[in-house]
Amino acid sequence: MPTVPIEELGQYIDKPTDPSDWILIDQDRINRFADATLDHQFIHIDEEKAAQTPFGATIAHGYLTMSLISHFLSECSVVPDNAVMVLNYGSDKVRFLQPVLVNSEVRGRVTFKEVNEKAPGRLLAKNEIVIEIKGEDKPALVAEILSMFIVQ
Repeated sequence: MPTVPIEELGQYIDKPTDPSDWILIDQDRINRFADATLDHQFIHIDEEKAAQTPFGATIAHGYLTMSLISHFLSECSVVPDNAVMVLNYGSDKVRFLQPVLVNSEVRGRVTFKEVNEKAPGRLLAKNEIVIEIKGEDKPALVAEILSMFIVQ
């Protein structure tokens, strides 16, 4: 996670950071997510039935893909160097554009969009994140994510 002096945050607005590393979305990860969320829809966990669908294989849950946002932000987002904590604050927009097929690799690309002081010691930041699928032109997900920086 790139850290920068608080006075320099404005210089990073609308400048994409380097992308994250690729993450493999294999069947084991999909199955564990299904167990954690109690979402056992066949398109995610039944390889034989899923092979008969237009996708031809199982796909990751959209929320599995979305759940990786925290990881991608921790790798790629810009944070003030005096932040003692970064909290999830929500999202303004999330769009699932393409399913992630089993054994695909995904990564995040983050663009710092804005930062505003909400209260003394509290900065609200907005990042745009695009989750790409290796070898695909269309991303899996695009979102605007809000983070609260607690600064000293």
